[in-house]
Amino acid sequence: MTDRDTVVPAAHPAGNVVLSVTELCKHYRGLVAVDRVSFEVRTREVVGLLGPNGAGKTTTINMVLGVLSPTTGSVRIAGIDLARQRTEALAHANFSAVYAALPGNLTVAQNLKFFGLVYGVPALRARVAAVLEEFELAHLRNTKCGVLSSGEQTRVALAKAVLNRPRLLLLDEPTASLDPAAARTIRARIRRLAAQSECGILWTSHNMYEVEAVCDRVLFLSRGRVLLEGDPRTLPGAHGAPTLEELFIRLAREPLSAPLERTG
Repeated sequence: MTDRDTVVPAAHPAGNVVLSVTELCKHYRGLVAVDRVSFEVRTREVVGLLGPNGAGKTTTINMVLGVLSPTTGSVRIAGIDLARQRTEALAHANFSAVYAALPGNLTVAQNLKFFGLVYGVPALRARVAAVLEEFELAHLRNTKCGVLSSGEQTRVALAKAVLNRPRLLLLDEPTASLDPAAARTIRARIRRLAAQSECGILWTSHNMYEVEAVCDRVLFLSRGRVLLEGDPRTLPGAHGAPTLEELFIRLAREPLSAPLERTG
């Protein structure tokens, strides 16, 4: 039995588009980091953004978050053009990554209150109480984040990331530092979030078992381009690979010989 057998599946098919990336490019003095990347993420959908180091994943995420400006192309979040209405677009998004630690000298509740103020969350006290309960953190509310376990820190980071009820949630290697049991719990929470909310999730990971358990659809990037897109459970067989990990390795080693196509 896999993780996917134990989590709550999406109650409805993927719905409205919450992220639209169109012909996105990023050039650095002759280096093409991202080359005409286009994709969508819909509500109640978890999309995996996969690829080896240097494939363009982080650059793409940074452009979606408005940290980097694209050379050409566009990003729309909840239908809002990021380049023209940055503040309005980013109000519908949030982000969590294992390397983006929260201030360790603040307690769990203080961190959530601080970021809630940054995001302009209405009825903040009630919202903080709600996410503390949702992520089983109420008993840790007065504990400083710097002394929490990796699993607890990940739960706090996710609680922070959903404070503003984002339409788009970006998760960059969210379980990378967790033991298998903690990672399994986090995956189940994220699947449940996708199934029960109007949120769409863009997820990066190098763990292909995790990707297959969590993601509805995956995009393989290599050298800044999307090589393949489709269901992570059927893509390997469609391209002569026994597993998703084997397909990942093949595309990482021989990206130029891989077919550029998208499958259902």
